[in-house]
Amino acid sequence: SQLVPKIKEFWPEANKDIHIDVWREVNVVDNFSIAVVPKNKVLEPDLNSPKLFFLNLGGYKQNEFEEYHYKMLTVADTIADAIKKSKKSVFYKHFGFKGAVSHIDEKYGIDVDDLHNVSDILSPADQDMYSIKINVSNEIFIKQDEFHIGYLKLNKIPK
Repeated sequence: SQLVPKIKEFWPEANKDIHIDVWREVNVVDNFSIAVVPKNKVLEPDLNSPKLFFLNLGGYKQNEFEEYHYKMLTVADTIADAIKKSKKSVFYKHFGFKGAVSHIDEKYGIDVDDLHNVSDILSPADQDMYSIKINVSNEIFIKQDEFHIGYLKLNKIPK
């Protein structure tokens, strides 16, 4: 419920018609622990440290009039490394065929729908207040984040 005002502020054109199909509290990505921490708890940012990337992959199935999409988070040092990791995903390997290969739509020469360093898409106010802290997890069996799936209208979320 704390994020609802920020979501509405980000997309004012939607008025009261905004809904969420899937949400996840991000704690683990690629065996890295992910935490949002206040800026004052982080010393100098290490420009060489790994970053959290969001990718929206596009792909096709033969004889189907549809472009399928798969959203993923990955931890990588650079955009190029994030793209390499996405090409190893099951989606990338199975949603494409000769003449209609899987792709990352519209950008970076290989057709990327969306690819963002998550830190860069935070609002300026949030960028001033918070940092994303990424640590290698030493746990052998890391508990994966839960996906909450279903049509959820924002105006139905209790305040």
